[in-house]
Amino acid sequence: MSSTAARAADQGTGEGRERHRVWSVAEHLDDILGHIHPLDPIELQLLDALGCVLVEDVTVPAALPPFDNSAMDGYAVRTADVGAATGEHPAVLTVVGDIAAGSGELPAVGPGEAARIMTGAPLPPGGQAVVPVEWTDGGLDNGPVSGMPARSSDPHGGSGLVRVFRPVRDGQHVRTRGSDAGAGELALSAGTVLGAAQIGLLAAVGRSTVRVRPRPRVVVLSTGSELVQPGEETGPGRIYDSNSYQLTAAAQEAGAIAYRVGSVADDAETLRATVEDQLSRADIVVTSGGVSVGAYDVVKEAMHEVEFRTVGMQPGKPQGFGRVGSDRTPLLALPGNPVSSYVSFELFVRPVIRTMLGAGLVHRTTVRAFCPDGIASSPEGRRQFLRGWYEPSVAGEPGTVAPVGGAGSHLIKALARANALIVIPEDVAEVAPGAEVDVVLLA
Repeated sequence: MSSTAARAADQGTGEGRERHRVWSVAEHLDDILGHIHPLDPIELQLLDALGCVLVEDVTVPAALPPFDNSAMDGYAVRTADVGAATGEHPAVLTVVGDIAAGSGELPAVGPGEAARIMTGAPLPPGGQAVVPVEWTDGGLDNGPVSGMPARSSDPHGGSGLVRVFRPVRDGQHVRTRGSDAGAGELALSAGTVLGAAQIGLLAAVGRSTVRVRPRPRVVVLSTGSELVQPGEETGPGRIYDSNSYQLTAAAQEAGAIAYRVGSVADDAETLRATVEDQLSRADIVVTSGGVSVGAYDVVKEAMHEVEFRTVGMQPGKPQGFGRVGSDRTPLLALPGNPVSSYVSFELFVRPVIRTMLGAGLVHRTTVRAFCPDGIASSPEGRRQFLRGWYEPSVAGEPGTVAPVGGAGSHLIKALARANALIVIPEDVAEVAPGAEVDVVLLA
């Protein structure tokens, strides 16, 4: 049987119809996510856990802060001793010692006494409040000062007399024990994405490691013999490889650890060898280009485990998904035009990354917005994703969105100016001026 006859016979079977049918965006995404699961939790050092999702509740083991401490550089005093202090009639106190942050032995503050104290240092016995040094003469008997001299130049600054020009109330300029968090309180709940502030809190409560779902490792490569790396000379018929940079950056923004392999020439053996070589460091493989119906569509030729589909969308009609290697690593094959590749990433790859990460928000936020200029036309039977600029409303009503650039899948400049995707459903041929549309927010 000739290849043409075989194809015709195959298309007459259920298997052939399934292979050649047009998939909806939702069907393709559901099929992909049906094969994806969150990565297994692991214990990581704090800085290695940045960007990961916490899988345990973390409680505060001891009060934070663990002791009353000074919020200012100044003097620990009894409030009754400075209650009547003014600029004309300062309170004069005897300085009984110096208390630096980390001090162990603390001088007691009795009536008529003060202890010089630094920010973060523990409040001494008898101390009820802290007078900022700017409210005193700093022990120099010469009016208010702006700060303390370095201890190396004034080793006796913690003794003598100090004049206080303003009163303080009980507890003023003191961080009380447990004022941040009490022992046993919940510090962070499972499902929290760990950013810099969360890492700081974990360190503050004494954690050196934490149990998280790791960030997925995404390997990104472009295909095409026409591709040249930025910084090199292009030459006739050659273009710069923007996809591998764009997709690697998008994977990082989504929360992944991304490895950019760069471009692979249109050679099936080379591509397959490259993919197999990368599987040891990949939880996901993402390719761009080589998925259409041309004679040089190398991904279709090389990756026989991948199912290539027609998806009813514009841009991004040709898509591929499969699982490769002994670990059945997901491979998502995206089209090669830059806008098609990016839109496909947002719709299909980003949800995979977020699912593996165990993040609560898998999909981008979608809102309704008015489209003042309307959309003149949209292809029948395909869901169109137009680049747009979204302006939120300040009054709680739907915002507005306007198309940016044309619909061409090569118009990467317009993509760089967009902050949203305007979604036109499959059964809508045009959008009237002022009508509402769905908008996927990209930031």
